[in-house]
Amino acid sequence: MQKITPFLWFNDQAEEAAKFYTSIFKNSRITGISHYTEAAEKAARRPKGSVMTVTFQLDGQDFTALNGGPLFKFSEAVSLVVNCDSQQEIDYYWSKLSAGGAESQCGWLKDRYGFSWQIVPKTVIELLSKNDAKAERVMAAVLKMRKLDFETLVNA
Repeated sequence: MQKITPFLWFNDQAEEAAKFYTSIFKNSRITGISHYTEAAEKAARRPKGSVMTVTFQLDGQDFTALNGGPLFKFSEAVSLVVNCDSQQEIDYYWSKLSAGGAESQCGWLKDRYGFSWQIVPKTVIELLSKNDAKAERVMAAVLKMRKLDFETLVNA
């Protein structure tokens, strides 16, 4: 078990979301499902026998999803970054994760559950870290885009 595991709070779509995410990323799987017991039902006001948590892996990274009710919502304050090697990868993850969600700017999107993702070419992080004229041009280009264009950024 990983020492640190992201824990995602859903209203009642934890299992659906885990199935969705594991269908997108290679080397991914659902590793466990727990259900609300009688004691948990009373504490959480969730139906006994309904799905409480779903543990899953996305490309080897462990996650836990909870059906905790409508009390908390996702925000852009927390997102997952998908580092991509090519425009083909960017296009794949962008189309899959934004389906039923919302596109934003600078490579950000929200999926159908309202969770935020950043779909980013690996090289952009390297280019932006150099603090030179190229980094300035790359940042200017990023700020004009929704889905990031690999070739445009590398040639900026």
